[in-house]
Amino acid sequence: MEGISARHPPVDDCWSSWLNHGRDGGNAVVRAHVAAQTAAFAQKLLNRVQAPPATMLDIGSGDGLVAWAALSRWPGVEVTITDISPALLAQAQTEAARRGVAAQCRFVRANAQSLEAVADSSQELVTSRSALAYVEDKPAAFRAAFRVLKAGGMISIAEPLFREQMLSMNAWQDGSASPLGALLYRWKAAQFANPCGAAQPNPVSGYTEQDLFSFASQAGFQDLHLELHVDERKAPPRDWKTFCAMSPHPLAPSSAEILATRFSPAERQILEAALRPSVESGGFGITSRIIYLCGRKAG
Repeated sequence: MEGISARHPPVDDCWSSWLNHGRDGGNAVVRAHVAAQTAAFAQKLLNRVQAPPATMLDIGSGDGLVAWAALSRWPGVEVTITDISPALLAQAQTEAARRGVAAQCRFVRANAQSLEAVADSSQELVTSRSALAYVEDKPAAFRAAFRVLKAGGMISIAEPLFREQMLSMNAWQDGSASPLGALLYRWKAAQFANPCGAAQPNPVSGYTEQDLFSFASQAGFQDLHLELHVDERKAPPRDWKTFCAMSPHPLAPSSAEILATRFSPAERQILEAALRPSVESGGFGITSRIIYLCGRKAG
């Protein structure tokens, strides 16, 4: 596995910790809901591929969700699995062996902005699911994807849109907001505001669907098609401890950490009293916003 030393087993990082624990709080029921939802995202992403590829590269593969879905759909495809996390690459390598597909997989530690160690014009398909969202230089990532594609190759991605989170923060920050709104603003700011300050947007929430479309076009992709899917589902009941152990994305601290470090005991009581009943009963709406974008390299 390129970029990973066999002598020093990789340790957990923010990416592996979030995928394995932080996004579901360690709760089996929530984990099942997350697995069903992310599997649907991966299938929609692959549905946009017009012909079975012989080779594909998955950017920021994480636990290998898109790669395994592709191998199930196209048994003959050879997949290059990339990630910046040594721990997740090792985890994906173990899973590939368990599935009996290791011979069809190449594991490469690579930054999405350059895709180093991946040859020019070597792939027929490039995919990404919830990976480019965390890249600071998104135009560079699209240029790298374009570089590694063969003429006629295709890109198909599914990325979350967190922009609405920032808009809701702005509403809570309004001077007319209630005291509870002010506390919620501080909570959300801890999850989505850029620690470097407002002058530099957070890469997770500082882009729109039109930005991704423009970046792809500027990189050289043609026949672009973009769909923004906004879906609301009912939240499953979660105990308060599980909720507090969760975070919305890998770069965000857990709610437990935010409550412990950024709020006074009195403020924590106000927030818990306001939120805990609906968290534990479930049924309130959760809205997901996913950008599906595909295009082709001329040739």
